[in-house]
Amino acid sequence: MSMTETGGKNYHRYDNNDIAYDDFQDKIFQAGWSHKCPTYVQKTPPCSGSCPSGHDIRGWLAIARGMDKPPVDGLAWQEYAFARMVEANPFPATMGRVCPAPCENGCNRNDVEDFVGINSLEHYVGDWAIQNNLKLPAAGPDTGKTIAVIGGGPAGLSAAYFLRLKGHAVTLFEANEKLGGMMRYGIPEYRVPRDMLDAEIQRILDMGVDVRTGVKIGKDVSVEELNKDFDAVFWGLGAQKGRSLPVENWDETSNCVDAVSFLKAFNEGRLKHVKGPVICVGGGDTSIDVCCVARRLGEAEGAAPVEDVLSGKAEQTDVPFADKSAVDVTLTSLFPVENMFATDREVRDALNEGVVINGGVMPLELIRDENGKATGLKMCECDMDGMRPIAREGTEFVLEGELFVVAIGQFGDMEGLGDLANENAFIDADRVYQVKDHPGHFVGGDILRPHLLTTAIGHGSIASETITTYLNGEDLGKRPKVDVHNFNLLEELKQRDHSPEEYNHQPTRGTSSANFAVHNYEDRSLNDIIKSKDLFLGQFTETPRHKREEIHISADEVLGNFDSRLKALSEEDAIKEGERCMSCGLCFECDNCVIYCPQDAVHRVKKADRAVGRYVYTEYSRCIGCHICSDVCPTGYIEMGLGE
Repeated sequence: MSMTETGGKNYHRYDNNDIAYDDFQDKIFQAGWSHKCPTYVQKTPPCSGSCPSGHDIRGWLAIARGMDKPPVDGLAWQEYAFARMVEANPFPATMGRVCPAPCENGCNRNDVEDFVGINSLEHYVGDWAIQNNLKLPAAGPDTGKTIAVIGGGPAGLSAAYFLRLKGHAVTLFEANEKLGGMMRYGIPEYRVPRDMLDAEIQRILDMGVDVRTGVKIGKDVSVEELNKDFDAVFWGLGAQKGRSLPVENWDETSNCVDAVSFLKAFNEGRLKHVKGPVICVGGGDTSIDVCCVARRLGEAEGAAPVEDVLSGKAEQTDVPFADKSAVDVTLTSLFPVENMFATDREVRDALNEGVVINGGVMPLELIRDENGKATGLKMCECDMDGMRPIAREGTEFVLEGELFVVAIGQFGDMEGLGDLANENAFIDADRVYQVKDHPGHFVGGDILRPHLLTTAIGHGSIASETITTYLNGEDLGKRPKVDVHNFNLLEELKQRDHSPEEYNHQPTRGTSSANFAVHNYEDRSLNDIIKSKDLFLGQFTETPRHKREEIHISADEVLGNFDSRLKALSEEDAIKEGERCMSCGLCFECDNCVIYCPQDAVHRVKKADRAVGRYVYTEYSRCIGCHICSDVCPTGYIEMGLGE
C-alpha cells in the first residue's frame, strides 16, 4: 500500500477508524542519514495535570490493569492501588463519589471516544480499602515539631495527614463537634455516607493526631496562644458562611436564608421538614444539594418554619413520610442550564427528581407582605457578559414561594482572628501557601479560595511540604510548573530490588549495557503535560466505558428517599476500566517498538530485570535513527532526541 493510496496519512495523521497504515518505505530510506536515536521521556498525563490534588492517576490505573504488579507476594492489587492513591489523597472513597472529576475532562481518551472512568475506579478502591480495614502509612520519625491545624475539614485533615507522614506532631482544632467540614455539614449523606466518611477520617486520627473539637480559634483560643504553643500554624477554616442575595431587604427577611445554614441544619438532623414552594438562587452543586434535600424532606403540617429552626428559635420533630407531602422546588441560575457550574450528573438527577430549573434568569427584587415576610422573587431573563448579568427588558416575572435560599458563594468566619482576614473575609497567601505577612502561618482550602474538595486536599499536601521546609530553615523556593504526584523510576527500581549503576551519560551517545541502567531516560513530568497529538491514537480501539450503577429516583419516589445514588464497580469492571487507560507519557508495554524496528535494535528487558518504565531498551550500535519506534509508540514515551 502506498502513501498515495492512503491519502498521505501516516501514524500521526489519520481519521477516526482509519486502519490503513503507511508502509514507511520512503522514511526508512531517508532515515539512513538521521543522526537521532530514541530516548525515553516521561511526561505528566493530562488526567493528573487536571487533578487539583495531583493524583498519580496513571499509576494506579496501571496497577488496576495488572501492568504494575504488587512488589510483594500476596499483596492484593487493590491494596497496592490504595497505597498509590493515598500518596496524594487520604479520602479515595469520598472523592470517588463526590468529586466532579476534572481529571476525566482532561483525559486524552476523549479524543478517541469516551473518557476513562477514573472517578468510579477510585470509588471502588476506596470502598475496598474500608471493607478490608486498610490503614494509612505510619507516621514518620518524630521531628520534635508541633503544628496547630485549624479546621477539621478536607484541607485541615489533609494537612494533618501529610504532616504526620513527615513526623510532625499535630493538634487539630475544630469548632464543630465532629470532624469533616463540608464533607459532613455541607454534603447530604445520600452522597457521602457517614460511616464511610467516619472510617476515612479515623484512619488519619489513628496516625496520632491530637483532636480538640468544639474549640473556636479567636474565641476559645487566641492567635497569640497558637503562636506561643506551636512551631507553625495551618489555617484550614473553610468558608462557613453563605453570601446574601444582593437585593434590598434580603438580610432583614426571616424566610430568606443561605444554603450553608440550610444544609448544616439538615446534616445535623435539626431540619426535618420544609414548606413549599422553595425557591433557590444558585447554579452550582451546593444549590443542587439544597433543592434535592428539600424535595426529599417534604412538608409536614404544623411544623416549625425553617427560618426558626436555623435561628435556634424552634425545633422540628420527626413525622412519618407517609404523613408528609412533596414540595415544589425551583432553582434559578444566571447561566443557561447547560452552562451552569453544577456537575452534569447532579443536574440530571435534580431534574429527574422533580426540581424545576430556570436558567438564564436574574433576581431583581424581593417581594414582601405587610408583615415583612417574603412572598415572591421578581426575576427577569438575562444575558451574561462574562460573570456580569445583563437584564432583558420586558421579560420580568415573579416566582412565588414560602422559603427562599441563596447559594451564590461563601466566605470565612474570621471573628477574633485580627489582621489574618482580608477585606473579603478570606486569608491571603503566596504561591507556597504561606500567609502574607505572617511567618509560620500557612493556609489552604476554601478560606484561601472556595473551590473543590479535592483542591482543599491538594492545598493540605503542598502546605505540609512548605511547613516542613520552613521548619528546617530552608528557602521556600518555588513549586514545580506541573505540581503533581508522579511516577518515580528510581523508586520503582529500588522497590523491585534493582539498584541502578552510575553511568556518565553523554549528549551524543547512550548505553544499554550498564547493569539496570536507566539509559537515556528523561523525566519531564514536572514541566510537561503530554497532549493527544503526541500519541499514536490509532493504537486505541473504541471500547465502551464500564460504568458504575447510578440510582435514578423519579419525582414521585423522591420524598423520604435518602438512599445512596452510586454503587461501586465490580472488581471485573474496575480492571477492565483500568485497561482503557492509554498510559499517556509512560510505556505500557505494547511491544510496538520491538515489532516494528527494521534493524532489530529494540529489545525487551529480561523479565527478571523489568520494572514499570523499563520494559525495553535500544541497542544503539544497531539503531539507524529511522524514528519508527517513536511514530508507533502509543503513549508518546519515545522521542527522537538522542544525538542532539
